[in-house]
Amino acid sequence: MTEKYPELVKRFLKYVAVDTQSDENSTSVPSSPKEIAFLANLTEELKSIGLENVRTMPDGYVFAELSKNSDDDNVPTIGFISHVDTADFNGAGIKPQMIDNYDGQSTIQLGHSGYTLNPAEFPSLKKYQGHTLITTDGTTLLGADDKAGVAEIITAAQYLVQHPEVKHGDIRFAFGPDEEIGIGADNFDTKAFGADFAYTIDGGPAGELEWETFSAASATINIQGRNVHPGTAKDTMVNAIQVAFDFHAQLPENDRPEHTSGREGFWHLMDIKGTPEEAQLRYIVRDHDRAKFEVRKQKLLDIADSLNQYFGEQRVLVTLKDQYYNMGEILKDDMRSVELAEQAMLELNIKPIIEPVRGGTDGSKITFLGLPTPNIFAGGENMHGRFEYVSTQVMSQATDTILKIIELGQKKSI
Repeated sequence: MTEKYPELVKRFLKYVAVDTQSDENSTSVPSSPKEIAFLANLTEELKSIGLENVRTMPDGYVFAELSKNSDDDNVPTIGFISHVDTADFNGAGIKPQMIDNYDGQSTIQLGHSGYTLNPAEFPSLKKYQGHTLITTDGTTLLGADDKAGVAEIITAAQYLVQHPEVKHGDIRFAFGPDEEIGIGADNFDTKAFGADFAYTIDGGPAGELEWETFSAASATINIQGRNVHPGTAKDTMVNAIQVAFDFHAQLPENDRPEHTSGREGFWHLMDIKGTPEEAQLRYIVRDHDRAKFEVRKQKLLDIADSLNQYFGEQRVLVTLKDQYYNMGEILKDDMRSVELAEQAMLELNIKPIIEPVRGGTDGSKITFLGLPTPNIFAGGENMHGRFEYVSTQVMSQATDTILKIIELGQKKSI
């Protein structure tokens, strides 16, 4: 299926060879010099394929445009967005391996790492019989999240430049940093971007069309203990590690990622560290329902208050930071973008999978900044780790979907 887009896989393999992991401990924007260098090279590529007004925005996003070749002045301006950074797992020295004509049932050895992709553990493999898969060698992630999306958007843009007979309205493109650390789209300039609506190409398997996300917050709990010699600790020591355990034990046991699905939210303990003198817990808080989301945040504050009352002093401090909100709150009032993508998939014989995403995308923030931006599949499976893989056929389908949206958009009026 990649014959239509001979550059697609080569482009993807070139992108994933470059380490672009974002840095959540950085105070710079973008967070990593690696992202800046990658985006600079991407800028030159966008110019070389014939896109217009290619420029770098103050927040690190690279914007590009393709002017309409249609005589209709009433067609919408559509945008396509992806991110270049990869997640918090080894992204250096990625050595992809190609599995041609996968049979849908064999176990795939991931290089010489000792790790495997086994359909018994990863049943998603069974639906890829006859596909060409790109996997890791077991020592890194792959980077299909979201370099598959980057490759698909740029390949679609190149196709339009090379095929002027395909009529379209104005098209906008954006490639940004720091999505994986939740800050990339904080200052996305929707006015400068200039689209009527847009899509992030940042989803998983073929057909994913997501217009509802979690609402999300981070929570850091700092605990101050009192460390004394354990031999004389009775009624004196406050062991910060034990307080951390006590704090976590007061959260509902079943409201964890490993016990939830669908629209069920959770508290997820991401990191714990400490000594008897001081300890820290880091959580992410997620829920699709805004009211339940607020209740989850308040629960953390209530636990801290209870412990502080027990000690008779402030020993537990909760710091909450909202990260993004469920974009469905906005999109439900303007479903043009969702309906257009659904129609495009149906015309391509791709079954739309429209479910609330148990995560978030840059589109969550961009939608709340005034630009409706649902999320479309890019093809990746098992993202953010060594078991990540992508089908080249699904990457082609994603590219087809971008072009079909543009084609159908030419027939719409605003």
